[in-house]
Amino acid sequence: MLADRLDRYIARNVLAAIIVVQVVVLGLDLVITYINELEDVEGDYGAFQVFLYLLMRLPWRFYQYAPVGVLIGALIGLGSMASSNELTVMRAAGRSLARILWGVMKPIILVVAVVLLMAEYVSPRTEQFASAWRLERLQGEGAIMTERGGWQREGDTFYRFGAIRADDTVLDLTRYEFEGQTLRVATSAARAVWEDGRWTLEEVQVTRFLDGQTEAETYERREWHTQLTPDQLSRLLRPVNSQAPSELWAYARYLENQGLQATQPLLYFWQKVLMPFTMASLVLVAASFVFGPLRSVAAGTRVFYGVITGLAFKYLQDLLAPASTVFGFSPAWAVLGPTLVCAALGLYLLRRTS
Repeated sequence: MLADRLDRYIARNVLAAIIVVQVVVLGLDLVITYINELEDVEGDYGAFQVFLYLLMRLPWRFYQYAPVGVLIGALIGLGSMASSNELTVMRAAGRSLARILWGVMKPIILVVAVVLLMAEYVSPRTEQFASAWRLERLQGEGAIMTERGGWQREGDTFYRFGAIRADDTVLDLTRYEFEGQTLRVATSAARAVWEDGRWTLEEVQVTRFLDGQTEAETYERREWHTQLTPDQLSRLLRPVNSQAPSELWAYARYLENQGLQATQPLLYFWQKVLMPFTMASLVLVAASFVFGPLRSVAAGTRVFYGVITGLAFKYLQDLLAPASTVFGFSPAWAVLGPTLVCAALGLYLLRRTS
């Protein structure tokens, strides 16, 4: 009974610290981003609309800062109990270091569940809605959903897409059809409209490349036969890192079926799926700072080293991400490698204290 009460006490302190850190970090990010976003104010997109847009993006920001919040929150929560000698009393009363760590991990399980649900069901939709809402304020109704284009391959056919609107209308589409390594047909269309489960091209220009000559044809409307759906195009043109794990997995499988590299979507997929292990490893590092060689230094110093560790972890992941493409190893290891390094460092420092 006493053991459960101590677990709840540790969990409550750590969870409260994580929440405070997240609120502070999100607040600072909101203020800084709001000031930068004011440069884009025009027409129906005023200062209040900027604030609403940033509020819509809070779920995505919460997901982004969750690992940092867990690391610094665990440091502050455990550090405050260490400063008041509560952890020393617990150890003197016979409570093992492993049991204290289990008490710390309990609120992390809750945080992980919230983050995973946010990544799958909330942040992708709020990001997409926020982007469309902002662009409609700037450009009017039926605005472009994304401002960046993209390329896609389908068999011996290559597509270039300019953008996709919120109503699933594709703008500035170009199709190149090859026979082996020879270009045979180039088709450009001002728009591709999704109607009754199929695509229709509008304002179409077709150029056929024959032996020694070309033929040009113009059509007002023409049917477009493709396996691409509006959802797939949306995944193609939307930023990959804001998509849900299930969307990333489906997108990666689609790219591989087309004979294309799927390193980037798989990298973000593994980052989101392995988030529980990432947070657990960061908590081990935080605990090692409190119980290990930094236990006698000031709390601010521990937080500083925690921030440095978090940045080193992020930069190591960012370094391994392109390396997985260059050297051909699985993107899962680009995510799992820094996680294992953090876990090994935390366990090593904790082992020295036991």
